[in-house]
Amino acid sequence: MGSTDSKLNFRKAVIQLTTKTQPVEATDDAFWDQFWADTTTTVQDVFALVPAAEIRAVREESPSNLATLCYKAVEKLVQGAESGCPTEREKQVILNCTRILSRILPYIFEDQDWRGFFWSTVPGAGRAGTDELDDDDGARPLAESLLLAIADLLFCPDFTVHSHRRSPDSVENMQSIDSCEYIWEAGVGFAQSPPLNYIHDLNRTELLRLLLTCFSEAMYLPSSSDNNVLNPWVTFFCSAENRHALPLFTSLLNVVCAYDPVGYGIPYNHLLFSDYREQLVEQAVQILIVTLEHDGGLPHQTPSPSSMEEQESAGPENLFVNYLSRIHREEDYDFVLKGLARLLTNPLTQTYLPNSTKKIQFHQELLVLFWKLCDFNKKFLFFVLKSSDVLDILVPILFYLNDARADQSRVGLMHIGVFILLLLSGERNFGVRLNKPYSVHVPMDIPVFTGTHADLLIVVFHKIITTGHQRLQPLFDCLLTIVVNVSPYLKSLSMVAANKLLHLLEAFSTSWFLFSVAQNHHLVFFLLEAFNNIIQYQFDGNCNLVYAIIRKRNVFHQLANLPSDPASIQKALQRKRKSPDVISRTSSQETVSMEGSHPAVPAEPGTLKTSLVAIPEDGTMVSVSKGDPTHTAHSDQTAVAGTSDTESNSGRENEDVFYTESEMERRRLSSASSTSFWAPTQEWVHSWKCKLPLQTIMRLLQVLVPQVEKICIDKGLTDESEILKFLQHGTLVGLLPVPHPILIRKYQANAGTAMWFRTYMWGVVYLRNVDPPIWYDTDVRLFEIQRMCNGHNVKSTAADQSAAQDQDVYADDARQEPSTTMVGPLYRLHMANARSHTGSLRRTGQ
Repeated sequence: MGSTDSKLNFRKAVIQLTTKTQPVEATDDAFWDQFWADTTTTVQDVFALVPAAEIRAVREESPSNLATLCYKAVEKLVQGAESGCPTEREKQVILNCTRILSRILPYIFEDQDWRGFFWSTVPGAGRAGTDELDDDDGARPLAESLLLAIADLLFCPDFTVHSHRRSPDSVENMQSIDSCEYIWEAGVGFAQSPPLNYIHDLNRTELLRLLLTCFSEAMYLPSSSDNNVLNPWVTFFCSAENRHALPLFTSLLNVVCAYDPVGYGIPYNHLLFSDYREQLVEQAVQILIVTLEHDGGLPHQTPSPSSMEEQESAGPENLFVNYLSRIHREEDYDFVLKGLARLLTNPLTQTYLPNSTKKIQFHQELLVLFWKLCDFNKKFLFFVLKSSDVLDILVPILFYLNDARADQSRVGLMHIGVFILLLLSGERNFGVRLNKPYSVHVPMDIPVFTGTHADLLIVVFHKIITTGHQRLQPLFDCLLTIVVNVSPYLKSLSMVAANKLLHLLEAFSTSWFLFSVAQNHHLVFFLLEAFNNIIQYQFDGNCNLVYAIIRKRNVFHQLANLPSDPASIQKALQRKRKSPDVISRTSSQETVSMEGSHPAVPAEPGTLKTSLVAIPEDGTMVSVSKGDPTHTAHSDQTAVAGTSDTESNSGRENEDVFYTESEMERRRLSSASSTSFWAPTQEWVHSWKCKLPLQTIMRLLQVLVPQVEKICIDKGLTDESEILKFLQHGTLVGLLPVPHPILIRKYQANAGTAMWFRTYMWGVVYLRNVDPPIWYDTDVRLFEIQRMCNGHNVKSTAADQSAAQDQDVYADDARQEPSTTMVGPLYRLHMANARSHTGSLRRTGQ
């Protein structure tokens, strides 16, 4: 039968389904077979031939027919999983049923009355399953039958995996197959790399798309303050009920980490086959990040490492999380890390050989996967930080942050990147690794410098703060926390990076900025703490920073003498322009940008007020003080908390509140509205001004400024290199205050950040699946979609029936870093509440 005839017959069947007012019996195979037997439709055909309006019409007017269609399609998948699809016709039936279910499921999920349908047992369901299903009382819910059938089909010989049959006549029993022998790719826990077969890749991709659609019920539920609400589809699929859980998890992880878009070292023509493998890798990484959300991201205890093959009861009930947390071999860590680094770096290398390699687009999913690896497997995190390989992750993250800083539609990407760096910076080794010279020179529109990866990090952060869009302001705390965390280990900052830090201090310490928002002074505390760390612990190699501090000494003197009387406060606030830049850019002298770079592209018109809202600013940061616990943790160490506690020899823990609930509410309101709900007072200024950690810097200036001035006068110096040479060989031993304990602020997950991750993750999945557009015109509730149409925002809702005309426009938008953006309406109130609990600081003496 020709392709056109197949489409016509399929379309006739769809029309019949919508026009039949009487229920069609499940036993009427002649009618139902029209949808999947003897038809050769692609998934794109199915989406075009089954319009959204008709699915909704059947759902409302002929619910029995829609229920039977779903049941019969699942029945076919179960039968195929049992038989092993020995014929080409049976394989085509499986693919057709897979495509139909992928099309229909979102419309089941969007209707609250239908959402439980797949979790009910269908009368007579025993015919669709094994013998134990013959008793209706013991029948599996339709969802479970569907998920188990998909899992079986993903290891079906000659359909999705390479057959191990000894002879063409032998038949492999699907029920007795050991799927661990059929893992899709070599890597973690599996040494053999099966022969590449693009048909198998295509079939796997179709089944994974259906699996992702099953999991997407989460998109149709409003964000809930109850963070323990689990996705029943994911929970069942990743449970011990799925006998393929281990080989499937391993297959997904290995397929992603082994993928090489360039094709070097792979004995096949990547121009012919990499497209199919890329589609598979995209679906695989999306399935991984969705299934690894086991408990809403709340803290948990990682089980002790043991062999992945030992399916012990320890660890989370979600087996995917369990397996991930128990990977322990160094060669496996190396395989995963190198694979992720290769893929994250792929888009960065395009400038040198334009269009010569495939440029992947799924870097956001890779960042979420890397996050989950570090979160669930602390030994992997320590492995990442053990060598300079962590820099292969750092550089692409900084590239993405710099590239996305001006585009408000990519604010989610900014947050995941910063969260990862915040997590890494909580470990000492990260700061140590940053001292490695930076010589790669990825094309970025940042000033050219000669220095280390620490310099790169500071220069990029400065660029984000000074030239990013306004909605990045909540990230300033996180960016400077990262700088503070690594500062005690930075051996030698370049002059460019040193000047950038001083420029930030100069901008943040202006009186109008300090008095504008109740928390702005915290940014000054962060910077002063970073300077103190470098001076106290890395003075010898940091003559550039010391020189920059001497040159900008007036900034420190002005801070020390900051006027706090009401008249001065009012005068400072009056100087504030009506809509000022966050940072004055006038004193930031930009030099030539790196070769091959291009300016960050701002958001398309109309996206400026959209995308994810109410993002968590800080997470929970647990601060660990390293050093002599007998020292008084005075204001130098409590930069953000602004309190003064003494740490006893017993190492007892002291709780400091980062921001009180009322302060967080004030902060939220002040940023959300131009109307001021808060006014600075003399008492408020005094409460934090007296705790500014200026003692170390003031002592440094007191000692060095006269010496530098004397040298300049005596030698008539105008060349700063001589001054730097003097500072390089100078010493302040015995002249500075006693070194303070190092304070590291560690990231810790909480309900607020977990909800943000869920929303961001599903938003990315939504926008990345545009061919076919699985969820495009459905009533998603986890976030809102605002679509660009002739430069105007158009809110996409379930009532929008014009998907066919707009799909192409949408696909073009979303192919890029999408200008179609996500907004979380029900998410705003929850995040406002969650943020009042973020940022508690716990100091422990060690």
